[in-house]
Amino acid sequence: MPCGKGQRIGIFGGSGVGKSTLLGSMARSSSAGVNVIALIGERNREVREFLEHDLGPEGMAHSVVIVATSDQPAPLRVRACFVALAVAEFFRDQGEDVLLVMDSITRLAMAQREIGLAAGEPPSQKGYTPSVFSLLPKVCERAGNFEHGSITGFFTVLVEGDDFNEPICDAVRSILDGHITLARELGAAGHYPAIQVLDSVSRLQSKLATQQEAEYARRIRETLSIYRQSEDLINLGAYVSGSNPRIDSAIKARTDVIHFLCQGPREVSPLSDTMAQMESLAGLVS
Repeated sequence: MPCGKGQRIGIFGGSGVGKSTLLGSMARSSSAGVNVIALIGERNREVREFLEHDLGPEGMAHSVVIVATSDQPAPLRVRACFVALAVAEFFRDQGEDVLLVMDSITRLAMAQREIGLAAGEPPSQKGYTPSVFSLLPKVCERAGNFEHGSITGFFTVLVEGDDFNEPICDAVRSILDGHITLARELGAAGHYPAIQVLDSVSRLQSKLATQQEAEYARRIRETLSIYRQSEDLINLGAYVSGSNPRIDSAIKARTDVIHFLCQGPREVSPLSDTMAQMESLAGLVS
């Protein structure tokens, strides 16, 4: 799922599946000149934990953090979002490549819902008012690639009840250039980051990846898909080795693929290393 400068990606997941840890890893290890991090509607304890542990001194050294915690009034939470966008645009105008991280767009929507209901707007989908859905593109569309500098946006979406088709998820997914889905069952199995590759996509892959890189990714995705389709048979012992060469190949490569997809929060994998590992994996499943 390649991400280019100026692309806008959503990170979708329920509570406690590792969104903040993933964002901290990005902020510490990215090649962006400046990180602009907006923590909207987070708990006070989470903010301090993110700053001291997830971001750390190396991340703070080139980051600007804007915070409006959950106990702040709704207008202040919405204002914090636009302050973060203004700061990102300030550095972009100086020619910097900015990494904009917003956690979370869902709590921004909740703050706007409070304002809309107080102003007498009629509630619509799940109680969200029309102004919520007009606000989302105004936020997301301000990231992009410009003549001087760029703003690459990662927007987290807190999925209520693990329902990936709820209104905010649907609206944000339709605006952004790709989405990363975090699965609770992967996190429960100790697989971090808990990215469900088969449910995630970058809409710019065909423009960012070379033909060879896209082929490596296709083979690995195909292996994951074949294993998922046959998983029940394999776990029950009903599958007989040799019955299907593609399933045999998926079973053989399973351990290596899962090892490749796991990464510690403090591990750094340069793009060249990642591509070399993908090439090796693609050879196993060809």
